[in-house]
Amino acid sequence: MEYDIVIKGGNVVTTESVSPMDVAIQDGVIAALGLNLSARRTIDATGRFVIPGGVDAHCHIQQLSGGGLMNADTFETATRSAAFGGTTTVISFAAQHRGDSLRQVVENYSHLAATGAVTDYAFHLWISDPTPETLERDLPELIERGHRSIKIFMTYDRVRLLDEQVLDVMMVARRYGALVCAHAENHGMIKWMADRLVSRGYVEPKFHGVSHPRVCEIEAFERLIRFSQLLDQPIMLFHVSTAEGAAAIRRARGEGIKVFAEACPQYLFLTAQDLDRPGLEGAKWMCSPPPRSVADQEALWRALELGDLQVISSDHAPYRYDERGKLSAGPNPDFKQIANGLPGLETRLPLMFDAMVSQGRSSLEKFVELTATAPAKIYGLHPRKGAIAVGADADIAIWDPDREVTLTEDGLHDNVGYNPYAGRKIRGWPELVLRRGEVIVADGELQARPGSGQLQLRGCSASMRPTGRLSPEFDPSVNFGAQLL
Repeated sequence: MEYDIVIKGGNVVTTESVSPMDVAIQDGVIAALGLNLSARRTIDATGRFVIPGGVDAHCHIQQLSGGGLMNADTFETATRSAAFGGTTTVISFAAQHRGDSLRQVVENYSHLAATGAVTDYAFHLWISDPTPETLERDLPELIERGHRSIKIFMTYDRVRLLDEQVLDVMMVARRYGALVCAHAENHGMIKWMADRLVSRGYVEPKFHGVSHPRVCEIEAFERLIRFSQLLDQPIMLFHVSTAEGAAAIRRARGEGIKVFAEACPQYLFLTAQDLDRPGLEGAKWMCSPPPRSVADQEALWRALELGDLQVISSDHAPYRYDERGKLSAGPNPDFKQIANGLPGLETRLPLMFDAMVSQGRSSLEKFVELTATAPAKIYGLHPRKGAIAVGADADIAIWDPDREVTLTEDGLHDNVGYNPYAGRKIRGWPELVLRRGEVIVADGELQARPGSGQLQLRGCSASMRPTGRLSPEFDPSVNFGAQLL
């Protein structure tokens, strides 16, 4: 058979192997894997790695922050940046603020993405206002429609949920089949520490990290883990930053609690010292939770290898370093007035490839697992996404393992205007990227039109299903017959 496209001569990378193999594509789908395949168009991948397009499961795009500030990227600029970095599917947020209809929020974000995205995309349902209408009508309908992940905050005044509200959301997720993802930090500790710092004149960006004590992550992780245990509801802990946080996840998984967790490049490559810069320069490195220490980095790397953390996401949260972004509160803000977040969609895969493959910290197979296959499986995108396999979408990045790039302030394709990793030298780079069989990046140019990305509705994956191990309080055989589920 003559196929539409064959990628020839490369080494195909999966979670199990690296093998010399041709990849045949027909109608946007991988149709065959083998040798000596023929097609109407041939892409020469000699000396290259043929890798599944990345799945970035944590991106803030064209989103109003909890503080009322619109971030820097549209769906067009954010997904353009993702594509240049080898990512072909993103999961961003349909962000409900208090007073919003969740149904309308999803419609609004769907329109923005449909007219701008060049990669494929899905949404986490961000719940800030768990009214009866949200919990009893909109959330169940949207989950069953295929929006199978929910985001909650345990901190920040305008978006956080109280413990009882968290449990309400988790119960709906359990009933209808969705994963609950959390920004888990202790709100009271952060607010108390931040107020105390500012009242004593400690206002520079470097004190942002001090205002998020490491124990505030550990406490919130432990609390949410016990909520998960009580309800037998799977959870995803976003952006783990501390060694103790990773250890809490390991213990919980050892107890059989269904907990997943992600790492982000900023916690593997940056530390608290990056915020200690002259004037307000440190604002560029402000994110929540903050980067920690070299010892925490090493603990997170170990947790990734051990499987305690299963996913590497960018937590792309882009704000320009000007009056439209980080400095929106004026020329002399204190750290509480500075928007939190870093750009990361484009640099996620190159940073990880360089560390894991070029520098030998891990393997190509593990790189693919953490950045593509595992997130696709956990979030219900697999087997369409995250793998090079017959029947999967032909989302493929062809990597030159020897290409060396020095990251610069203005070398990215987003709309942020700076790069927190500027000056870092990278070896290994995606040189050609396909999305559903269409070349979208080649020769340093974007070849996809805005709006050509597609919404990915998802089924209930194995990761989203309860374990079936009931807490005694929910077991009618020991709770005196109470029907609570």
